[in-house]
Amino acid sequence: MNDRPVFLFALSFFVLWLSARIGAFFRKRRVNLEEESRQEIDVVAAATLTLLGLLIGFSFSMAISRYDQRKIYEEDEANSIGTEYVRADLPPAGDAAKVRALLKDYLDQRVLFYEISDEQKLRQINEATARLQTELWSAVLVPAAAEPTPVRALAVSGMNDLLNSQGYTQAAWWNRIPIAAWGLMAAIALCSTMLVGYRAHGAEVKVIQFLVLPFVLSIAFFLIAEIDSPRRGIIRVRPQNLLSLVQSLHAQ
Repeated sequence: MNDRPVFLFALSFFVLWLSARIGAFFRKRRVNLEEESRQEIDVVAAATLTLLGLLIGFSFSMAISRYDQRKIYEEDEANSIGTEYVRADLPPAGDAAKVRALLKDYLDQRVLFYEISDEQKLRQINEATARLQTELWSAVLVPAAAEPTPVRALAVSGMNDLLNSQGYTQAAWWNRIPIAAWGLMAAIALCSTMLVGYRAHGAEVKVIQFLVLPFVLSIAFFLIAEIDSPRRGIIRVRPQNLLSLVQSLHAQ
């Protein structure tokens, strides 16, 4: 569900609105509500909303940090591919041409990794990436093993960094806000809107609390899901550095 921010927004708005209506329904069954009881409910509602605000703030901070991490690893991956492309001159001439050709194909697959959302195509991209990684590693390891020199070791070290950067990127894309955190926010949001609906009185107040509060909370959930979802929605990590590297290599 958190992979579909628009659907999450619509669902959360409806559920929170319904929760407020349920609270108002139970409020109508208690016509004579004592002032002391009303004040106690106000205190509980205020405390619940405060806790919900803190959880939303923490979740938003978690989503932002993960988004920034994915952007950093995209930049690191572009740098590692560019560095290894330059170091392709270190192996023999025939192997250097092979490494450069493989690196260009590998770079194209890494760009597709950021741009494709279809699961089936993504599996094909991951398979092609794994195959190219194996070929790239063999292309630099065989000459280095045949003639182990410090210069050849640089090519092997650069290829190791390249392979590691892809692993770090994949780990960052798997690093999402836990489902348990979403469930906790949802539970507290339901309790908050129900309490707000229970204490609401007056037509104008009901409109504000039944519509505005669920709408604002739904927007907060939508924004968190947008930032936390790597492949869905509008806010996504664009492979700007990788695309810039593609243009640079094609220009050469």
